[in-house]
Amino acid sequence: MARTRGATRAATAPALESLDFALDRGSPVPLYYQLAQQLEAAIEHGALAPGNLLGNEIDLSTRLGLSRPTVRQAIQSLVDKGLLVRRRGVGTQVVHSQVKRPLELSSLYDDLEAAGQGPTTRVVRNEREAACADVAAALGIAEGSEVIALERLRLTHGQPVALLSNYLPTALFALDTERLESTGLYRMMRTAGITLHSARQTIGARSATAEEAGRLDEKEGAALLTMQRTAYDDTGRPVEYGTHIYRASRYAFDFQLLVRA
Repeated sequence: MARTRGATRAATAPALESLDFALDRGSPVPLYYQLAQQLEAAIEHGALAPGNLLGNEIDLSTRLGLSRPTVRQAIQSLVDKGLLVRRRGVGTQVVHSQVKRPLELSSLYDDLEAAGQGPTTRVVRNEREAACADVAAALGIAEGSEVIALERLRLTHGQPVALLSNYLPTALFALDTERLESTGLYRMMRTAGITLHSARQTIGARSATAEEAGRLDEKEGAALLTMQRTAYDDTGRPVEYGTHIYRASRYAFDFQLLVRA
């Protein structure tokens, strides 16, 4: 395994100087792909944050001992993914990372925090309302019964990732807006003594409306991932119903498939 190091020029962001790239020149995996994967991992884990500069292709090729075409191909693959952008007179800059969330019963806040994505929350709505038919069916209550309705905008590195709508039984526990903006809903449930046990979840996709696009900093008609989830506690009681939308350009579900015996 050959390790390549070197000093960067002043135009290169300090964050890149601390990274240690490991390139296996004897591997059948192309060097451009190895470099692209390591840069993408650094972006996903927050080692390279939005706004960080990578410098230009000459800087990188000199530092890593690679040819300019190799570095150019690696950078272009991440430009095509929307993770990097080339800016004239500035160089190559990190735009954002795509959040890859494991498909399990966990909160988006906890997953983002564990991935070093620096999650923040804006509570758009926290009020009581009459349950519509869909919400009532999901929570196992009568239509028109009073529920707590939450709407939150979840951000990473100051950029919106998801718009979350959640409905909970009013008797469950108190939902303080200030706490909702500093932590995750499931973490608040656990603190209140609620043990989440299972969930039913449906994932889909559609285009963003004008209102949704405005909130998520996307263009109208942009691709969105959708998720509907009903979570149950360890007694089998439905404790939360959520309908969430995610920017497809910033977010992906990640899961493992096993062959059934």
